[in-house]
Amino acid sequence: MNPVQEESMKETCILVDSTDKVVGKASKRECHLVGPNGEIPLHRAFSLFVFNSQHELLLQKRSSSKITFPDLVTNTCCSHPLYDWEDEREEEDAIGIKRAARRRLELELGIPKTMIDLKDIVYLTRILYKSTDDGVWGEHELDYILFIIGKDLPLRPNLEEVSWVRYLRREDFDSFMNDKSESFSPWFSLIAKNYLATWWDNLSRISEYQDHKSIKNFTK
Repeated sequence: MNPVQEESMKETCILVDSTDKVVGKASKRECHLVGPNGEIPLHRAFSLFVFNSQHELLLQKRSSSKITFPDLVTNTCCSHPLYDWEDEREEEDAIGIKRAARRRLELELGIPKTMIDLKDIVYLTRILYKSTDDGVWGEHELDYILFIIGKDLPLRPNLEEVSWVRYLRREDFDSFMNDKSESFSPWFSLIAKNYLATWWDNLSRISEYQDHKSIKNFTK
């Protein structure tokens, strides 16, 4: 395994139940290894979508050195708040999740944290999903959906994390998702299939689509 990615597996994720109540912590490795009966500990995560001033969506392709879901195209940034970082466990208005997203933007894409005010990050809703992928590594996440809209940000991708980045226009979305030459992360595919087009078409009034009460469950 890539030593940088191997070291990241020691990070501690926040374990939750299906109502998003914190029930403990576990290493990133423990949270992504598929058990003998297909079980994977449920943990908090986020999926961040950054749209520039032209309302184009910033996508990335995960590096081939990633232990989980390598070489897959996905949204701008996807990761986890960490249990051992107390400020990322803070729950009001998902402030801890937003801090984690800002941290990962800097790590993965080289965007300085000073360029992202936490007020720039819109907490939209939550989804619960599970993917056993190759049967060895998988995901079982309570995933916070976050948007940043209208910001043109400098990009210096970290090649340990990201193999390429590109902006996608709304009018090219459908053809891009149908492009058989690329494969997509399971969470991005789920969001793209069920919600993204509607949200993208309504960026100017995205607050109308905020739902902090319900959790959209795709594991049933």
